[in-house]
Amino acid sequence: MTQKEDHYYIEETLHGNTRAYEVLVDRYKSMVYTIAIRITKNREDAEEIAQDTFLKVFKALASFKGESKFSTWVYKIAYYGSLDYLKKKQRKVETVAVDISEVHNLSSLESVLEDIDRKERMEVLKAAVEKLSEKDSAIVTLYYFEELSIKEIAVITGLTTEVLKVRLFRSRKQLANILHHMLEPEIVENYERG
Repeated sequence: MTQKEDHYYIEETLHGNTRAYEVLVDRYKSMVYTIAIRITKNREDAEEIAQDTFLKVFKALASFKGESKFSTWVYKIAYYGSLDYLKKKQRKVETVAVDISEVHNLSSLESVLEDIDRKERMEVLKAAVEKLSEKDSAIVTLYYFEELSIKEIAVITGLTTEVLKVRLFRSRKQLANILHHMLEPEIVENYERG
């Protein structure tokens, strides 16, 4: 679905066509849920956040000006809704402490995982991403899995592009360390030799 199609369904929704809103929800529900689960790390919380997100989107739909892509606007609502949900539950954000001196210089996550077939790689990588902090997990998901640009993620998160680049760099280092401890030692040894 293109931006033009999004705008068509937005207009239809604003004119009372509930089917049009269902199309928008179907298009973005997976990504909204993914953002929520990456931040909360809890399935029930993520489902509740996804429902709240689409309720907020529906209520605020008339205020959408089209200055950014509709998807960016929805993702931003989901991102901040997830963070607000955590604050309301008074959960402490748990960050992964990384000693940079212990991080192995892995230039590419793909090269570490080349001996594992694609499906297993994705499962391992997603499990590693879940071990990042909520915010970093969401940023990595938006950038690598949803393939949003740094600028789009900046709009969603409210962070500057420079801060995002630093966080992505640090997240890659953290992922390398996490993957190093998750993967079978012989795979890591083969990578370090090669």
